[in-house]
Amino acid sequence: MDNLVWKIKTFDEITTQELYAIIKARIDVFVVEQNCPYPDLDNYDQKAIHLWAERNGEVLAYCRIFDKGIKYPETSIGRVVTTEKGRGKGLGKQLIQYALEIIENRLHQTEVRISAQDYLLRFYSGFGFLDTGKKYLEDNIPHTEMFRK
Repeated sequence: MDNLVWKIKTFDEITTQELYAIIKARIDVFVVEQNCPYPDLDNYDQKAIHLWAERNGEVLAYCRIFDKGIKYPETSIGRVVTTEKGRGKGLGKQLIQYALEIIENRLHQTEVRISAQDYLLRFYSGFGFLDTGKKYLEDNIPHTEMFRK
């Protein structure tokens, strides 16, 4: 995929153009595509490391990474999204692989907890995440808490 650029930034490093593209990608998928009105701006972006792939300023894959003690006692990955234009290119797998490398190399942690939409359980298990058995509805979508040591 030509012109594809991966970026890793803290909230304060993100430009307004990048922030707009990130929020647009999250809303396009989570709110519009999944028909799920929810408060995307949850005051956690300021505490996250943001990882994304973009082409020509358009976000194709994105997630945010939290150090331990912010969302869970362990580090965590959230708001994982691959936009319609980014799908079918392996970007989701690259995204999670990079996120795990950031957690190991930058945060010096190995334990990661996530809240996964149930249809992605197999996807995440491919990275060593295990189903904790904690299942719940979040914004009317079935989720499972998963953990990786």
